[in-house]
Amino acid sequence: MKVIDPSFSFMHLPDGEFILQHLELAARTCYKSEDKASPDSARKLLSRIVRLGHDSVLEHISVTVRIVCDRGVTHELVRHRLCSFSQESTRYANYAQDKFGSEITVIRPFFWAADDARYALWLSAMQACEDAYLRLVDAGATAQEARSVLPNSLKTEIVTTANIREWRHIFKLRCDKAAHPQMRQVMLPMLAAFAQRIPLLYDDLVERFADSIREMNDQGAAASVF
Repeated sequence: MKVIDPSFSFMHLPDGEFILQHLELAARTCYKSEDKASPDSARKLLSRIVRLGHDSVLEHISVTVRIVCDRGVTHELVRHRLCSFSQESTRYANYAQDKFGSEITVIRPFFWAADDARYALWLSAMQACEDAYLRLVDAGATAQEARSVLPNSLKTEIVTTANIREWRHIFKLRCDKAAHPQMRQVMLPMLAAFAQRIPLLYDDLVERFADSIREMNDQGAAASVF
């Protein structure tokens, strides 16, 4: 059994300057002011759009991210209906096969230290799940039948595509302290990564969640970019 930490990567993210110019032209269509576009105008116009909350303009560009996390997190993520999702399927992924190392992979719960009794209980439960899964497959069960004993902590990969506006909505909900800790473990560093690449469209959210981002980094628990 493998125990890993969550991570994410950008599969599709247009150049930051292209995004701003593209969104500016979309916005200027409303007023037929395309002739007023200049090298500096996109930042001024979009800063005003973000400040005023005219977020419909931000729907004209989409970003695709591959996320590696546990299935408990994806159960919540897929509730965002304005996204497109493609997720690793436990019906077809047979973890007893050599390509998976004949073992399951689980996501470490960062909120328990390795020497915590609760972590030991969790680890024991994960091992029991793996043992049951492998024995079921060895007894002739198909992957889709054996998956019934797999845990929420099972590692999964989910490709998520959403427009700029929807990503902002996701971050507002999933970076908040009311969100699940393992969701925030993924979303806080992802927000920081978005802001690094498209600062104008996400810096306001980074400022809102700055303390939480700093706290997650200080804990050494933030999901990594691969």
